[in-house]
Amino acid sequence: MKVIKALIIFSIAIVLSGLGGCKVDETVADLVLPSNLQVEVMVDSITEGLVNITASAVNANYYVVTFVESGNTTSKESNDGIASYKYGASGIYTINVKAHSTADNFIEKIETVNVFVGKPTNDGIPPATGYMTPLAYPGFNLVWNDEFDGTSLSTSDWNYEIGTGSGGWGNNELQYYRQENTSVSNGVLTIQAKKEFFNSSAYTSSRITTQNKQSFKYGRIDIRASTPFGKGLWPALWMLGDNISTVGWPSCGEIDIMELVGGDDTDNEVHGTAHWEFNGARAQSGGSSKLPNGTFAHDFHVFSIIWDSQKIEWYRDDIKFKTLDITPADLTEFQSKFFLIFNVAVGGDWPGSPNSSTLFPQYMYVDYVRVFQK
Repeated sequence: MKVIKALIIFSIAIVLSGLGGCKVDETVADLVLPSNLQVEVMVDSITEGLVNITASAVNANYYVVTFVESGNTTSKESNDGIASYKYGASGIYTINVKAHSTADNFIEKIETVNVFVGKPTNDGIPPATGYMTPLAYPGFNLVWNDEFDGTSLSTSDWNYEIGTGSGGWGNNELQYYRQENTSVSNGVLTIQAKKEFFNSSAYTSSRITTQNKQSFKYGRIDIRASTPFGKGLWPALWMLGDNISTVGWPSCGEIDIMELVGGDDTDNEVHGTAHWEFNGARAQSGGSSKLPNGTFAHDFHVFSIIWDSQKIEWYRDDIKFKTLDITPADLTEFQSKFFLIFNVAVGGDWPGSPNSSTLFPQYMYVDYVRVFQK
């Protein structure tokens, strides 16, 4: 019987040694694996390319974190689960985190991180990665969308606004809006801002609207887009009230789903704002959202509002960053229909003019726009 018992223990030890990267040293009773491994991956917002790892696990004596870049591996061992690595180039990288009780007894997790190093490119190629949202939400119906699957804008949905507007579209902007600066291909709408002289303007760009074709009152609106970058660029995804031609602005109301004011320190921040009329003047309320890593030009992001009779909420990648109560009597503008506007302004009162560091051409890419209602 003693021989049989010894054989059983030996067999169990062999089986366990092949599970989860674990090796039994002597007997089953000696094996105490770590458990509940938690890993936090943080891209440093100050030092470009730096990634910080914080790991914790029950019964862990030490941790080994392995970073992979360009086929090379760098492993860092620590007792507290803290490790850092500075990547030299943009990319999506794999990080292996192990919590050890002994050298051969461990549990592990594989994490990925998207790292951005340096300025994004302005090569006219949309980003290959980014945040996405679904085609359906519980309690909502998809009532209109444009996935930009054709080779041109749908004339039943969109208009081109041409020229310089009144006073540079009211903001002393520098561009001349042209239809030729808008294109659709490979499932993406592209608005291009160029540094070129045209009709006495030093820059050209595009501005498109759904006025008198598609307008909406309430619902969820998702727009997946990548922005231009650099001093003097001012991309916007926004809305105006249908009645602007009769009551004027700001009495028609304005909902800015996303605006970005370009610059080295601001290409990672977007704004969501509402404007309306109050006692004969313009009133406004807004918020902003910053990326912890990279800029809004590096990747696609989804800019959203959820709007009903009580409030408007602004989201970036499903992270809420602003809520406006629209029940007060002086905010009745937001109880009516609004149409969409997409544009890239150059210069203007808010961003100021481009400078010598601003790269041209610049691009705003829009992957889709979707409107859901209850």
